[in-house]
Parts: sequence; C-alpha cells; structure tokens
Amino acid sequence: MSLLDKHLGYRAPLDGIRAAGADPSSVRFDAVLSPTEGMLDGRKVILLGTNNYLGLTFDPDCIEASAQAVREWGTGTTGSRFANGTFSGHTALEQSLARFYGRKHAMVFTTGYQANLGGISALVGRGDHLILDADSHASIYDAAKLSGAEVIRFRHNDPDDLAKRLRRLGDAPGGRLIVVEGIYSMIGDVAPLKEFAAVKREMGGYLLVDEAHSMGVLGEKGRGLAEQDGVEADVDFIVGTFSKSLGAVGGFLVSDEDNFDLLRIVSRPYMFTASLPPAVIASTLKALDRLEQDRGLRVRLSNNADRLYEGLRGLGFTVGPHSSPITAVVMPDQLMAVGMWNALLQNGVYLNLAIPPATPGNLSLLRSSVSAAHTPEQIDAVLAVFERLGQDFGLLKRSRRATA
Repeated sequence: MSLLDKHLGYRAPLDGIRAAGADPSSVRFDAVLSPTEGMLDGRKVILLGTNNYLGLTFDPDCIEASAQAVREWGTGTTGSRFANGTFSGHTALEQSLARFYGRKHAMVFTTGYQANLGGISALVGRGDHLILDADSHASIYDAAKLSGAEVIRFRHNDPDDLAKRLRRLGDAPGGRLIVVEGIYSMIGDVAPLKEFAAVKREMGGYLLVDEAHSMGVLGEKGRGLAEQDGVEADVDFIVGTFSKSLGAVGGFLVSDEDNFDLLRIVSRPYMFTASLPPAVIASTLKALDRLEQDRGLRVRLSNNADRLYEGLRGLGFTVGPHSSPITAVVMPDQLMAVGMWNALLQNGVYLNLAIPPATPGNLSLLRSSVSAAHTPEQIDAVLAVFERLGQDFGLLKRSRRATA
C-alpha cells in the first residue's frame, strides 16, 4: 500500500476537472504584465483572482527598494532570526507595523499562514480554549491542531452562538482565545465585529482578528475592520499578511500584551523558519508607506469592488451578502463551476475556481478579487463576459442589461 493511497478519493474529482479543460494547478502564465493583466498561451487575460488589492506589485518605488536591498544585503537570510540574526530591515518593519496599528509590539513571520500558525499555537495550549468561527481559514485550523488547545467552533458570523459557547464553558479553567476574520476569503463576507467585541467584553477572554483580507481595505487609515468598526481597543491581537494589500509575502502579529517578546522563543513556526529576505522587507516597507499616504487607493478599490459586485448581482448571479474586494459567484454544482471557469479563462478572464472541500457549506464558487488598479472598462469587460457565458450556460434566462 502506498502512502498516497489515502488520498485516492480526490483522484476522480481531479480527473473530472482536467477532462473539462484546464485546471487551476496547470495554469502557467507566460508573463504578468501589470497588476491587472497577464499573458496566458500567447493572449492577454484580465487578472481577477490575485488578491492584489492595492495593485502595488508593480509599484516603481517598491520595485526599486527591493532591488536596492538585494544589491546591498543579498538574496536571502539563509536561516531563522534566532539562528542567523536579525537584519535592520526586520526591526524597521516591525517598528513600522507597531506604529501603524498604534500597538506596542509587532512580530514578523515569513508567511501569513505562519503568522496564524505561529501566533495562535503560542498563545494557547493544552488546557486552554480556542473558540473559532466555523468558516475559519485553514491556517487557523492548523494552528488549532498545533496548539493542543480545546477547539470550540461557533456558527459563522453568529455572535449569539459565540456567547452561548462561552456561557457553556462557565468557570472552566484555562485561557480563552476567540478568533475571527475581518473579511472572509472565500465569500468576501464581513464579520459583525462590533457584536463579537461586545460578547468578549461581557464574557471575558481574548480576541484575535485576522485582518489578512481587510488590511489596506477597510478603515479610515486602512488598518482593517477593527478600525472601521471602532473596536480596536477590544482586539487584543491582530494577524495580517503582506501578500494581499502590500503586494509581497509574509505575515505579522501585533499586540499591546506584556511579555510579547516571549513569543519569539515559544513560537516554533517563527523559531525554525528562515526569516524574510531583505528584498521582501524593503518592498513591504515601501508598500506600507504608500498605504498610509495614499487614501485614494482604498477609494478606487472600494469603487471597483462595488462595480463588480453590483454588476454581477444585477445580472442575476448569486453572490455573497456584502460588497468587498472579494466577490464569489455561487454555481449550481461543481460541474457547472468547472465548465464556467474554463469558459471564462478562454474568454480572457482569470479568476479562482473554489470547490469542496475547500469552501464553506461545500459550495462551488467562482471567486474574484478586484484591485485598485483595475479600470472601470476592465470590470465592465468582465461583466460582459459573465453575462454572455451566463446565458450560454443557462444560468441567466435573459439579458437583464438589455431590459434595464
């Protein structure tokens, strides 16, 4: 028996996807021309599934800062900060993040996934209680396994169910850490953070918010949902990533908690992973500065998000409950989702195919993520393709635009 035999249940679905045409694992771009366009098989496609929210991957200042750092510091650190030392850029970035969030402490991880894995698993352990939204990201669930804490799930975005779960704990010993996300990555729905914060204030415990998809998107200063909802004082820990709005890779944890520095020696994913290379640190610092200085980026992003969301909904597609940079179109089944995804790709639109078991409620989704760099014309072109293909696939019975 092969060690891989336990995964054979995925063979038939994967073969079915491949039989329909391309599959996400086989898409190979010839070139990425800009934050919004790429070359695929010799033709241009609109990039609508990259999480490049502020469009900073091609920002000239970020590119130059990254190139200069490579010339001065080399291509990598070749080890963890505990083993190979901290570069000045690591310290500068942590100080900038702490200042940006108005917190005392910040800690940088090599990926956003590791920020959750390393942060959560160090904050709670055996004998503690980890209270998770049922639709939490895979990195949060993996952190739960690594922590050894008792895991208690509450219904997605349901403050009443959270309160009920906490009430059941009563006076049980051990710490309590509630974990929610700002914007959820599959559907693009926004957490009722004010209500969650109220539950936390009433019933105790600590609150961690993963702002991976809401940093640079929500809030007057771009700090995320906690800022937008006015509950930053109730949030004890914020996790985020550099791979969305900041156009790079990496993650972070910020907090005001005393003894925060101990996390650096008890978080295994931090201790035993090579630290971020200087080039990534440098571009991220520039991108963070751009986020702070240019509010127009968030305005354009919000306008583009509304244009796509309202456009798809107006055509008659089923979308999530909130307009956000993530808009997911719900397909009737996986077969239709795969066929529609391939047709969109053939018609110059690249987005994400999201199918069970990676989706909430086992939904089959076509997931889009817009950027501040998209033009209104590009979004309208995408909507035109969706409308035509929706009619071809029998998802739209008639042209809503034509009769509007």
